[in-house]
Amino acid sequence: MTIDLRPFSETVPDEVLERLSRTRRVLAVSHENPDADTIGATLGVGLLVEAQGGRATLVCTDLVPRLYGFIEGVERFRTDPDPSEAYDLLVVSDCGTLDRIGAVRGRHAALFDRLPRVIIDHHASNGASGPADWVDPDAAATCEMVALLATRMGVPLDAAGGRLAGALIAGLVMDTATFAHPNTTPRTLAVAAALVAAGAPLSEASRRLYRTKPAAQLRLFGRVLDRLETAADGRIVHAALLDADLAATGSEATYSEGIIDLLAQAEQADVAILFKEAPDGATRISVRTRPGGVDATVLTGVFGGGGHARAAGATISAPLEGARPLVLAEAARLVAGRPD
Repeated sequence: MTIDLRPFSETVPDEVLERLSRTRRVLAVSHENPDADTIGATLGVGLLVEAQGGRATLVCTDLVPRLYGFIEGVERFRTDPDPSEAYDLLVVSDCGTLDRIGAVRGRHAALFDRLPRVIIDHHASNGASGPADWVDPDAAATCEMVALLATRMGVPLDAAGGRLAGALIAGLVMDTATFAHPNTTPRTLAVAAALVAAGAPLSEASRRLYRTKPAAQLRLFGRVLDRLETAADGRIVHAALLDADLAATGSEATYSEGIIDLLAQAEQADVAILFKEAPDGATRISVRTRPGGVDATVLTGVFGGGGHARAAGATISAPLEGARPLVLAEAARLVAGRPD
């Protein structure tokens, strides 16, 4: 079966196509604390360039978590650019702001500032406006956009022995919760169908991302859910993930993935918030909201964050017990529909 994505690929900007088509040495960069979408999109960009005879270096400031080890090609990621390469293009994938690149950007500021740039991202809060900055909030995942880019470039989705399709389906599965989130559109499903037709292991990606958890992660979920609290007459549900929880359960930081989605299943809640202690004394928040209700980017935007209307996050320069009442007060105001 062949799924024709060409009508959808017309949304790819000409300048993005031109820069990716002519690059010979690309520096492809993901965001810090990587997930399957940024990994898949960054790997996908590298494979597209290589399909046209170029070379790609894949960079993530943090080591790729073991959770994503099933994505073929993740071993290629480095924490810094290759000093022997003469890069001619920087491609940043799935970063709502350039700050999301993380510490590697500061370590190589001159290189990052010098290179021509392409941004490929689907976060509605992304304000990038360069000539080759492609931001599409209608895309469920940045991997959806890279699949359309592949089509526009004439690179088959089964390129690189199927690694391209495998990387991109992982990002789609991750950012749609296996196509259950309301960000899933007919185009998203068409892209997924085309990837499956190209050999993408959809069921395996879904199993590894959503139905496979170490015992330590399950114990971690239990500790966090046990301290679940509500506010605003049950319309806000929240919980905290402490550093002590990780130590007590023998969990890695990445094991917190998925807790916020469990909180969001609370029957009466319009807003779900997970507070997480950060190593530097700050507090990270993950927010989920119901369709038609509070815009998650409005809540997180108050604290310098961003994301999507239904899923967003922020980092607050305050310890958890100081940050929590501030966030809950703002969430309560939004839930009540009170003006500023």
